[in-house]
Amino acid sequence: MSATTNQNYELLVKQARALTDGENDWIANTANISALLFNALENVNFAGVYRLENDELILGPFQGKPACVHIALGHGVCGTTAKSQKTQIVPNVHEFSGHIACDSDSNSEIVVPIFKENGQLWGVFDFDSTKLSNFDQVDQKYLEEIAKVFHLN
Repeated sequence: MSATTNQNYELLVKQARALTDGENDWIANTANISALLFNALENVNFAGVYRLENDELILGPFQGKPACVHIALGHGVCGTTAKSQKTQIVPNVHEFSGHIACDSDSNSEIVVPIFKENGQLWGVFDFDSTKLSNFDQVDQKYLEEIAKVFHLN
């Protein structure tokens, strides 16, 4: 169950919009939003993006320990999200078939697809937690909203 309240998330959405307002550089925007959420969400040990390039996900800006650089579509939670283009909430990553363990401290995960302004998949926003069942539908609702602020062409 999410420890972040609707009120806190509404503030984070406003902060994310303010950070990206007038800025079109994807590196700057994804770096700032990753830092914002890494420091605001409880029990999160990784917050970052993977961009879709040449039919694989490649690590982009993030906060946390070093991470996997290349992820094939359909592999792990990130690759599954990219392939399905739907948010994945995994209460226990150790029970997720094909989970890629970049950090052994991670126990739960939410991955949100990021779309370009034309509706095509750009990549995914990945959040890992040291706590089991750290993410729920409240997180999904607001993280999907925040994933729309990146201004990606």
